[in-house]
Amino acid sequence: MEGSFFVHPSSYVDMPCEIGEGTKIWHFSHVMPHVKIGKRCILGQNVHVASEVTIGSNVKIQNNVSLYGGCEIEDDVFLGPSCVFTNISTPRSQVVRRHLYEKTLVRRGASIGANATIVCGSVIGQYAFIAAGAVVTKDVPDYALMMGVPARQVGWVSRHGRRLGKSDLQGIMVCPESGLRYREVTPGCLKCLDLDEALPLPAAA
Repeated sequence: MEGSFFVHPSSYVDMPCEIGEGTKIWHFSHVMPHVKIGKRCILGQNVHVASEVTIGSNVKIQNNVSLYGGCEIEDDVFLGPSCVFTNISTPRSQVVRRHLYEKTLVRRGASIGANATIVCGSVIGQYAFIAAGAVVTKDVPDYALMMGVPARQVGWVSRHGRRLGKSDLQGIMVCPESGLRYREVTPGCLKCLDLDEALPLPAAA
């Protein structure tokens, strides 16, 4: 263990595991052994984190979310209520496939909406936005807005989670909240022109 963190008395944290300073684990949650959780995370009610899962810093996990072996969650991710992750493509009760867990990676700053499903083996790109109820079956580009069953890209979002409108003559789209500019530098690849993706948002934002 490292630093100071909070665990509600109704929750269980099995040893050994690593939990960063400022993290809060709320009611009826279960963190299994060999889990790594970063700093300043919030785990809501009835969250289950299985062994070998890695969670970055400043991650917000809402109620009724289960993270199974094979999941990796980077910094600044938001996981909405009751969103679902899997770790085996072909599960069978009679066949043991623990050695075949498929990795799911949710990259920095992404948001996954309530009741969305992320099929294992997928990579959710940086700052992507998965709409509520969507079912993701393949990799998602950075900043992509995904909706539907199966999920399809319907546009782009900014780092602030705001949908970007049509581009100007220079191909630039502007976030209506922050004023940060974005451009599709190659087909299917959006970049922020004003702020490195690895830097935190300005405090004023």
